[in-house]
Amino acid sequence: MSVRSLIQLCRKHQTEWITFQHFCFLKRQYVKSSSGLCQRAGPKQEPVASVLDDRDDSVVSQVQQIPALKPEPGTAVPSCDQAEPEAARAARLEARQWKELKVEYSDLPGIYARLSKIKLTALVVTTAAAGFAMAPVPFDPVTFLMASVGTCLSSCTANSINQYFEVPFDSNMNRTKNRPLVRGQISPLHAVSFALACGIPGVTLLTLGVNPLTGFLGALNIFLYTCCYTPLKRLSIANTWVGAVVGAIPPVMGWTAATGSLDPGALLLGAFLFSWQFPHFNALSWNLREDYSRGGYRMMSVTHPSLCKRVALRHSVGLIGLSALGPVLDVTTWTFPLVSLPINLYISYLAFRFYHNGDRQNARKLFFCSLWHLPMLLLLALTCKKRHVPQDEAAVAPSTPSLAL
Repeated sequence: MSVRSLIQLCRKHQTEWITFQHFCFLKRQYVKSSSGLCQRAGPKQEPVASVLDDRDDSVVSQVQQIPALKPEPGTAVPSCDQAEPEAARAARLEARQWKELKVEYSDLPGIYARLSKIKLTALVVTTAAAGFAMAPVPFDPVTFLMASVGTCLSSCTANSINQYFEVPFDSNMNRTKNRPLVRGQISPLHAVSFALACGIPGVTLLTLGVNPLTGFLGALNIFLYTCCYTPLKRLSIANTWVGAVVGAIPPVMGWTAATGSLDPGALLLGAFLFSWQFPHFNALSWNLREDYSRGGYRMMSVTHPSLCKRVALRHSVGLIGLSALGPVLDVTTWTFPLVSLPINLYISYLAFRFYHNGDRQNARKLFFCSLWHLPMLLLLALTCKKRHVPQDEAAVAPSTPSLAL
């Protein structure tokens, strides 16, 4: 259809109203019949593939439907737990992030001995026994046994809780990296249970079997060691003085277990242990400065080396003055200051060399001297103990000469 035909068509239907739909129909007819009009439409471009699209649309997956097998009558259908492979079950259980520690019963005595620091506990019991023996009262073996057992259990509790708190730091030190909790030989819950199993009977035995004052001192010592000394090791050098107080309490406990009271003689024995610990521990920590630094502990030997040497010398000389107080307080005879003077002078001499030189060799000599100095000092004090005559015997003694006359 040409333009002329379209005009003729419009003239032919002049009497009729040409609507918009009629006009569109005529236009479509004109376009279809005209060979000169060609629609130029470009091909549709493919979408740009995204780097995040991992699908491959060119591959057509053909899934073959497999019919489900019907179980034969009389056969049991396995459950989900039975169908799970053993390897998958083990992996699933391991993903729960906890493992059961298997401990042989034959290994428990050795583990408990290291957990309670058996050598340190033996020293604590020895000093408590010395305090009991130095008391000016008759010796009671039953009370002595209960006091020794209660002190031993209390020391085991304090040492176990101390290791429980210091596991993350002990792993960084060569001196403590083989402890049971660090090596995973027992669980932390096991260690705390052992501490409670020792602490509750220990304090109860000291309170009910001996006297309440001794039980209070035992509980106080556990508190000072676990809640004061242990956290202070990472905060301030004051931990050394707090630790010295902890070490000074056991001989006081022995004295109060025998007498039931806190006398000047008990304080003198505590002062001996307090002063002795400074040359002992300062010399030990001097050769372990690298270890303490790696563990993050604030010791005098690490942060204040000159103060560490001065304090060791000061308290070594102080042992001479404390020995002179023995006869003044009616704890020992006047022989004790004289016989203890050589060993006190010797440890003071080694402390002076440690203060003057400050090397590892002199620190080692001072440390090993302190190991035998304390037992020797306590033995000399026990040998020179002042004998107290009971009041009933003192009242009978003056009347004896009159009867003889």
